[in-house]
Amino acid sequence: MKRLLLAALTAICTVSATYAADIPLHIVPPANGAIKVAFALSEQAEVIDFGGPWEVFSNVMLPGFNDMQESMPFELYTVGPSQKPIHTSGNRHAGMVITPDYDFLNAPEPDLIVVPAQQGGAALSAWLNKLHAHHKIIMSVCTGAFKLAQAGLLDGKIATTHHTALDKLASQFPKIKVVPNVRYVQSDPEIFTSGGLSAGIDLALHMVEVYYGRDVAQATADNMEYQGLGWKTTVTPN
Repeated sequence: MKRLLLAALTAICTVSATYAADIPLHIVPPANGAIKVAFALSEQAEVIDFGGPWEVFSNVMLPGFNDMQESMPFELYTVGPSQKPIHTSGNRHAGMVITPDYDFLNAPEPDLIVVPAQQGGAALSAWLNKLHAHHKIIMSVCTGAFKLAQAGLLDGKIATTHHTALDKLASQFPKIKVVPNVRYVQSDPEIFTSGGLSAGIDLALHMVEVYYGRDVAQATADNMEYQGLGWKTTVTPN
């Protein structure tokens, strides 16, 4: 029994080490100007999926600045199929009403895109493909991974999603290697997918760390009074 347990632990450590291997990153803060973060929203967008990352990026403040606005490196905006109001997820009735700042045709080109769980559609897929071709960073939250999959961006890559949708993602998109029991994974140098709901906060904090280091990310988590530690571990392709 002890030998079996040791073998199992060794296998787990081996897999973890393999997934933890370095992967090239195309993520560099701009020398001048803000990092533009676009939140792609359509009907039934899950509130915490985009609200959590929104709070993370809006709470980042870099040291060494006297002016608070200058210390905030991320510029956030919403993008939708049109600039008509959309309803977020709700319970017994329609959710909150949000009017996107831009539509997919006239939105400023972002550096980073957040894709929460939502209804989606052909316009979102086309927009994601265009931005991926321009080597922009894309992160999905929860079943937002399905929107990346529908755009063909996850073929041949690892990905994760909400725990209740893992089997569905694997069956609908057999070219994807679906990873369970993780907060988020790095699918390639420019694509990240997270688990559901609060896992998006962890992925957003990880992105802050990638851009500006552990101290800035930790200060952001502390300012939010967020005590989760899942953002400190990344799963990457072997």
